[in-house]
Amino acid sequence: MPLSLTVLGTASPHPRPGRPCSGYLLRGGGAEIWVDAGSGTFAELQRHTDPERLTAIWISHLHADHSADLLAAAYAFAYGGMTPPVPVRVYAPTDCARRLAGFFGRPDVRFLSGVFDFRPLYDGHSVRHWNVRLTSRAVAHDTETYGLRAESQGSIFAYSGDSGPCDALGELASGADMFLCEADTDRHREGEQVHLTPEDAGDAARKAGVRELYITHVGPTLTRESATARAAAVFGGPTRAAREGETIPF
Repeated sequence: MPLSLTVLGTASPHPRPGRPCSGYLLRGGGAEIWVDAGSGTFAELQRHTDPERLTAIWISHLHADHSADLLAAAYAFAYGGMTPPVPVRVYAPTDCARRLAGFFGRPDVRFLSGVFDFRPLYDGHSVRHWNVRLTSRAVAHDTETYGLRAESQGSIFAYSGDSGPCDALGELASGADMFLCEADTDRHREGEQVHLTPEDAGDAARKAGVRELYITHVGPTLTRESATARAAAVFGGPTRAAREGETIPF
């Protein structure tokens, strides 16, 4: 089965009616991977798959709009009758398990081991998960953050996570069939580049030689339509806005 991506949520920095925060379901090569677990995405995930079928969860960083629904999943798996057959592997920044345990008032993260198997990410982390190769690179944000490159059966998917302009984006997206890229900000504040403008997203896609660019994580100072048009003007190739409920084969 070739790779496909289902969009669960794209909103930034908070969920809106019909628009959860960042979350995606990546499927192919025998794997079903929940990529980012922003607020509201666990409910949307259930529209498209049984959470017990998840083979992994991959979290770019621990800001709530990318990770908060890990808590919802923990309740569902531990107490809601959705216990997976084996603990779901969670690839995430180092502090993820401790923070999640803190919601339960538990200092020892081992009580989560029945439902989650935490594996820390680092720059250059690479793992073969089923028949999908997952590679993570540290990107430019205001906290420990990773972008993702997934490869299976000749298909390549790249995801920026939250990032400002950096060389790692080009390395992740090089030759990708689909580059899912944030375009959060209208313009950079002086001295601060922790997100991408639409032009930054288009430039990264152009330099990486990607086949198709999908814009996501559009901030409140932009519309999806304007961000997509601005990115397309720089990229010069097929550019679309990621929309909730859409499944994209590539």
